[in-house]
Amino acid sequence: MTEQTIEADGITLCHESFGDPSAPPLLLVMGLAAPMIWWDDEFCEQLAEAGFHVHRFDNRDVGRSQWWTGRASLPLAYFLRSAPYSLGDLADDAGKLLDALGIERAHVVGTSMGGMIAQEFAIRHPRRVRTLTSIMSTTGARNVGLPSPRAALAMLAPGPRTREDYVTQLVRTSKLIGSREYQFDEDHFRQRAERTYDRGLNPAGVFRQLAAILSARDRTADLRRLSVPSLVIHGTADPLVHMSGGRATARALGADLDLVPGMGHDLPREVWPRVIAGIKRLATR
Repeated sequence: MTEQTIEADGITLCHESFGDPSAPPLLLVMGLAAPMIWWDDEFCEQLAEAGFHVHRFDNRDVGRSQWWTGRASLPLAYFLRSAPYSLGDLADDAGKLLDALGIERAHVVGTSMGGMIAQEFAIRHPRRVRTLTSIMSTTGARNVGLPSPRAALAMLAPGPRTREDYVTQLVRTSKLIGSREYQFDEDHFRQRAERTYDRGLNPAGVFRQLAAILSARDRTADLRRLSVPSLVIHGTADPLVHMSGGRATARALGADLDLVPGMGHDLPREVWPRVIAGIKRLATR
């Protein structure tokens, strides 16, 4: 299915689906500054082959979904928890998308910031979540899931001015935070960067999304109250969100925890079968 723009209760979201519409719906939620195409087409197709009707979308402020307004201050976000919008607002966007698609309940899978959004969605709308899978994410507690200094600096690097600068920077950053024990496919990340740039970059939106992360509350207590079947997946070599974030998420949810040896802050093709099998196993309990 090709991309389509959906008006969802006051917000415009870009969406795409894969697989049999009669199969159980599965919503994929992507992370910071990342459009939906960072859920690789082949990964989505393999999830569809595993028996899901797969939905991916651009969060607000990225790609072809609606770009927001308001200036973000990262110090204000961290110290005063003040931001143009919250992770809860992003979670509500996901709910509005499901409403527009006529989906009452879905399996929800989020990665990185998308994992935070997925957790918030489950807290706000527990009856709409069939299962929750949180990948390379954390609880919002400020003593877990901390980035390495080098990874943190990479996230705060000045935005590139040209297409080629963006491609070069994204490839470099992807290699820095990615899985060093797996082969780095530079051509793949270059093509992803080119496609991302061509779909539209929103540097101010990146800071608004980052402010939403920095201003987020600790979700631990609310996660403990959930009774949603859950799975947490995290790499043991993640430099951007330390695996302590994944451990804390699993403890709070009472979830299965799959620590993937050598995986960084990405989903290498080699681990796709393991991730998809985990999602399917959770869904068929």
